Amino acid sequence: MRSTKCPWAFLGVAGALVMLVAAVHVFMVPILPSSLDFFGAGHGIGKPRNVLPGVGVVDSRLSGQFPSDSYGAVTYRGAPWKAEIGRWLAGCDAGLSVVNITEFIGTKRCEQDCNGQGKRCEEVQKVECNLPSSQEWPVGRWIVSICPAHCDTTRAMCFCGPGTKYPDRPVAEACGFKTIVSQDGATVNPEDAYSSKVKFKEECDCKYDGLWGRFCETRVECSCINQCSGHGHCRGGFCQCDGGYFGIDCSMPSNYSVAYGMPSWLQPPMNLPDLKNISSSSINVKVVAKKKRPLIYVYDLPAEFDSHLLEGRHYKFQCVNRIYDDKNRTIWTQQLYGAQIALYESILASPHRTLNGDEADYFYVPALDSCLITRSDDAPHLQMPRDLRLRSYHTLEYYRMTYDHIAQRYPYWNRTSGRDHIWFFSWDEGACYAPKEIWNSMMLVHWGNTNTKHKNSTTAYWADNWNYIPIDRRGNHPCFDPRKDLVLPAWKQPNPAAIWLKLWARTRNNRTTLFYFNGNLGPAYKDGRHEDTYSMGIRQKLAAEFGSTPDKQGKLGRQHTANVTVTYLRTEKYYEELASSIFCGVLPGDGWSGRMEDSMLQGCIPVIIQDGILLPYENMLNYNSFAVRIQEDDIPNLIRILRGINETQVEFMLRNVRQIWQRFFYRDSILLEAQRQKRLFSEEAPWSVEVSKLDKVDDVFATFIQVLHYKLYNDPWRQGVLQRKETGLPDICSKAS
Repeated sequence: MRSTKCPWAFLGVAGALVMLVAAVHVFMVPILPSSLDFFGAGHGIGKPRNVLPGVGVVDSRLSGQFPSDSYGAVTYRGAPWKAEIGRWLAGCDAGLSVVNITEFIGTKRCEQDCNGQGKRCEEVQKVECNLPSSQEWPVGRWIVSICPAHCDTTRAMCFCGPGTKYPDRPVAEACGFKTIVSQDGATVNPEDAYSSKVKFKEECDCKYDGLWGRFCETRVECSCINQCSGHGHCRGGFCQCDGGYFGIDCSMPSNYSVAYGMPSWLQPPMNLPDLKNISSSSINVKVVAKKKRPLIYVYDLPAEFDSHLLEGRHYKFQCVNRIYDDKNRTIWTQQLYGAQIALYESILASPHRTLNGDEADYFYVPALDSCLITRSDDAPHLQMPRDLRLRSYHTLEYYRMTYDHIAQRYPYWNRTSGRDHIWFFSWDEGACYAPKEIWNSMMLVHWGNTNTKHKNSTTAYWADNWNYIPIDRRGNHPCFDPRKDLVLPAWKQPNPAAIWLKLWARTRNNRTTLFYFNGNLGPAYKDGRHEDTYSMGIRQKLAAEFGSTPDKQGKLGRQHTANVTVTYLRTEKYYEELASSIFCGVLPGDGWSGRMEDSMLQGCIPVIIQDGILLPYENMLNYNSFAVRIQEDDIPNLIRILRGINETQVEFMLRNVRQIWQRFFYRDSILLEAQRQKRLFSEEAPWSVEVSKLDKVDDVFATFIQVLHYKLYNDPWRQGVLQRKETGLPDICSKAS
């Protein structure tokens, strides 16, 4: 326009252009690259931080090849990653060539196969069930294992014992019969119990693993790591390995066992010698195997740190993801802490595992805190004089003893001050109580409290509170450091009905509830936790505003509305209700809860309300692409904020949830069990059928490996750790010094 005589025409054209660009932005935003994000709009959710703190700029060639979308995400294998991470994975991880790794297969076997005692030729533990007696406590001060009958001193468990009619029936904690019908006081027959002629204490019925039936008269399979890999016998959680095999899951071979069958996680072998002709006096045999990085060395710890804790758990559901019924069929547990076992099994059975610590990229330390912390008030041998009766302090001391063991007996820790080591802290608040000696390592947790807002222990359960742990033991560190640590999903059992119905795939049209949360809402509600500090008060604030079920005073939430559900009432249709909702609340409990996993597995957009706390993979994935964060102070504005998210954005996030839900699912561990069951039974269980039919997209374990691989080459926390001649990576991808 050469003349200023027509200002209205100019303004009209300019206004039309602005409206056109705005319309394109609103409706095309999910598919446009960031270069077209003209206004830098936050979409009502907040603009993401696209790089891990301290990570340098990815090579410009990768940036040009893999541009981020307007949410700041770069997609790799269906998942929206933070831009720099996604670029590196898309350009480097997928094209990684295999490397040749030398594995050392030992030939020296334990004398007389450990006398049948277990994994590492250790002496069988001998522990009592009771504490010392006194006038006040004739059989010792009360403890879970208190025993008026026969004590199994290998596990600190109390049974009726040899010579009785039901020798395997547990009698700890005053277990017994409510009614004895026989006049002479003889023990009740099982037939009477099964026909309901006799009442007895159901809570005492076969609480220990490996037993079934109302009188524990049937022996069944116990839960062991990888079920001893088919090379041993599982004794309540402790693998007694066959000759020629070692390790917590009997998967470590000798040249004797390898001569007759190479373990699957060592395949495919190269340059395999004729092991049958090797002298038995040889100590090690070299086997060259093709593998991919990252390579993980798993410490074979003394049994006190892992298998004895599994073996001695006093309730069979504790800390495991499965038990077995009277037909030795798998029963998946709802034990959220089963994730620690699931990941451990996947690592042990993975081709990423190496027996050669000199070639390893990472070192996994398998101390089982999920089993320890459920037993901290359990048996006399677990009592520590200085643990202040706190499970958190007790667990810290166990991790510290584990550190002492590996630092003194292995050469790997001191090479990097533990920066290439990995520890799993599964309990409610994660690694808050990690001993200071191991803080350089990578911590796997379920709750990433950065302590930017909640700076002290947030649990309402006193025994887990870590505020009282002496600072000289814990050190002054946060619960989670996003530069080096990772939040992993909690364990969720495979639900064959939900998988068959494809609840995660429900479309927007079939989701009629705007917002859904079902869980404990605190002291204002029936059966609610009585502590005001439970959930840091967040669930209570949500219920006060939007409660859809009357509280003890008969009142609904101040802003209760028809298509919003906030209730404490348990329902058998929980998964169905999640799958019928657009947005689902992710709020803390005594720390982490399983609500993020519930949302993702049923295809519902997670709404995270917990400030300064990272959820699974949140320092790696671009959460703006599939989740919403609401500040705790904005709870009164929750529904207004959710209604302000336009339909295009909602569809985009739902589509991403559908694509990545298996990254919150331990499919690898479940399929390992399916393979074991297929060898035993001709007919597959429903869970095995449905999980086996799932698309082979990346699950929790695959995501974990991808994160490790990225960190191996890009994490400044690990600078100087990687010194490899044969990486298999092109120069554009390798940035390690």
